[in-house]
Amino acid sequence: MKRTNPLLLAPLLLLAACSSVRDSDQQASNTGGGYTTPFPGSGAGTTGVEQSNLTANLTPQQQLAQIGDRVFFALDQFEVSPEAAATLDKQAEWLRANPAITLTIEGHCDERGTREYNLALGQKRADSVRRYLTANGVDANRLQVLSFGKERPAVAGSSADVWAQNRRAVSVVN
Repeated sequence: MKRTNPLLLAPLLLLAACSSVRDSDQQASNTGGGYTTPFPGSGAGTTGVEQSNLTANLTPQQQLAQIGDRVFFALDQFEVSPEAAATLDKQAEWLRANPAITLTIEGHCDERGTREYNLALGQKRADSVRRYLTANGVDANRLQVLSFGKERPAVAGSSADVWAQNRRAVSVVN
């Protein structure tokens, strides 16, 4: 295994520790102009500047996963719940800030019901998410919908908890 000389890393660590935030970046984070949605485990006080540093090396799909790339539905339902709306509001904000990104919204169901019924319900779930995002300022031409019905479960098994995790719509970066 190759060993790195600690003396070579010292100047880099010193420079990183001494870096400062530009006044315009600091003002944006203090006035709410920065992106402030916290990442899981990062603490609620993440500023826009810290957030941009955290997402700098992430792919768009990883960024979307961090803010929430899926919403869940009740049994036989396709209406967007208040919990789903909170996630979709974050997605809409992220999409408005990243106008070159397009998504495919995948509709999914649990294993119960016929294949045809679940394909139709998955389509309605994906369509509901698309309508919600377009109502919140996202261009409809950037959003495709696709139903997988019960064909691609997120979790295997046959229990109420498993079924709840499989009744979802997932946003995937194209």
